Amino acid sequence: MSSYLSLSRRIVFGLIVVLGVFSGNAHADAADSVVLKYSFLRETVSVSELATFAQTGELSTKLRSYLKLARREPAQLRQALTQEVPVNPNLLYQVLNTPVGEVMLDQVSQVVHTPTNRANRESLRGAIVSSALPDSKVTLIETLQNYSTPEVHVEGDRIVEVAQKFSNVLGRLPRIGL
Repeated sequence: MSSYLSLSRRIVFGLIVVLGVFSGNAHADAADSVVLKYSFLRETVSVSELATFAQTGELSTKLRSYLKLARREPAQLRQALTQEVPVNPNLLYQVLNTPVGEVMLDQVSQVVHTPTNRANRESLRGAIVSSALPDSKVTLIETLQNYSTPEVHVEGDRIVEVAQKFSNVLGRLPRIGL
């Protein structure tokens, strides 16, 4: 009976994922910009600008100036954006819907959050699971790209710390089915 329920959950989750991917709205609600905050400084950059930096290491003039003003090393930000954590998307979804997963989401959403600080847990959960679906890996840049609000706020002072903690926790999940 237990294996039947487990199989049923996987089938339902799979259908939801397939419908979401093929509905044509997969990126319609995705974030367009990131408000990157370091101390009292804040700068709005496009998600595509951050993605280019994450992929190539090339900084836009705006991002280069901002990181210099904030006295931050671009390499640290790039590492936090691109650090890959292999996960099983089904297991990840299940874990993020447990009390322990919700606590983890609440902690991460103190650093990556909606502009209004409302529905942080739900927005973050959706973005993380969407990040894991295509390749069974989660990265911060993919999570930002999949965030469900047009703008996402990132507390840059804590981004490296949270990326590391997140990687440690998710990296401990069994990789069944990968």
